[in-house]
Amino acid sequence: MGKTDGEPSRPPRVVIITGLSGSGKTVALRAVEDLNFFCVDNLPVSLIGALLTRTARARMARDIAIGIDIRDRDSLPGIGRIIERLRSRYALDIIFVEAESDIIVRRFKETRRPHPLGGDLPEAIAAEQKSLAVLRQHADRIIDTTSFSPHQLRRLISSFYLSRKQTKDITITLMSFGFKYGAPQNVDLVLDARFLPNPFFVPQLRPLTGRDRKVADYVFRHAETKEFMAKIEDLISFLIPLYIREGRSYVSIGFGCTGGRHRSPAIVERIAKKIRAPHIELTVIHRDIA
Repeated sequence: MGKTDGEPSRPPRVVIITGLSGSGKTVALRAVEDLNFFCVDNLPVSLIGALLTRTARARMARDIAIGIDIRDRDSLPGIGRIIERLRSRYALDIIFVEAESDIIVRRFKETRRPHPLGGDLPEAIAAEQKSLAVLRQHADRIIDTTSFSPHQLRRLISSFYLSRKQTKDITITLMSFGFKYGAPQNVDLVLDARFLPNPFFVPQLRPLTGRDRKVADYVFRHAETKEFMAKIEDLISFLIPLYIREGRSYVSIGFGCTGGRHRSPAIVERIAKKIRAPHIELTVIHRDIA
């Protein structure tokens, strides 16, 4: 039987976004909504199957994102069986966002919002971590948002799904960061550039960043930088076809220096120019440049 008009050419893509309160679930859900996902927030776990069946019958949307949080904690013990059934029928991704406890405390105090579990804030965060451990265990992607701004998180989440366009084979996210602020937890490959000559110690370059021509010229004029770049470009060129062959949709690569303002941003900008291609969806994030 031939395909009828409007019939989807692939199974629905389903994204479950969950994680700790105050870690960026709403930002992540809005990011996929901007990519034309049909989004439902705070859906009881027991209703996920019914929602997907109903939207499929009504042809309401091809891609669906569902937000799950601690308010449905009574249903979480049985989530493993539900996820197993969903994976057998749909292209399912589970994203779990989290952050360090002191950062979550600060965010709640800044917004003056109560924690969903109420009571003492640190105790509520600890209880939520324990309750959501089962969802974290099933996650395809765990994202630590401790050092992310909302804008950076939106860009990262969006990069996971932009590559699913037919014209793109893979999304590559290049991120610069400073080790003094902590290495990012959500990258596949981390490369350390702290051994390179540091523009920070050149007074006229210190106020600039690696996106400025003067800083880039300083970084790349040294022999060790040129050799480092040649090896990195060779490694990335080797890896990309293999990732595509494996069926990877996205790969993230982090370049770190001490403060994340000079050497690593310059390197990321140069690498981005080298690997830009029609079949690659490229995202660049400079985490520690305000």
